[in-house]
Amino acid sequence: MHEMAITQSVVDAVCEHAAGRRVHCVTLEVGALCAIVPDAMQFCFELATAGTVADGARLDIGVQPGAARCRTCDESFELSDPILLCPCGSADVEVTAGRDLKILSMEVS
Repeated sequence: MHEMAITQSVVDAVCEHAAGRRVHCVTLEVGALCAIVPDAMQFCFELATAGTVADGARLDIGVQPGAARCRTCDESFELSDPILLCPCGSADVEVTAGRDLKILSMEVS
């Protein structure tokens, strides 16, 4: 389960930026094409934050849809899964969104 390693990296970054302050909430944006299961990440977050300044914090995850542009027909379209195929049938596509994982915000006190 790669979600644990990714979540641990997020928690490490959050705790570093919190600089000893208590973390109450972390908001992430996860691209639909990242192959990350939000529910698995929620579970891992509770484990990864245990004993840290983020222990007990809430994790809010928003999923950004994938998007691509076809190099054959020049159409832009949404991708809901990692199958990179344009509605015109071409596989010559450029992914333009949906592969990022961003820490959007965190609430600290």
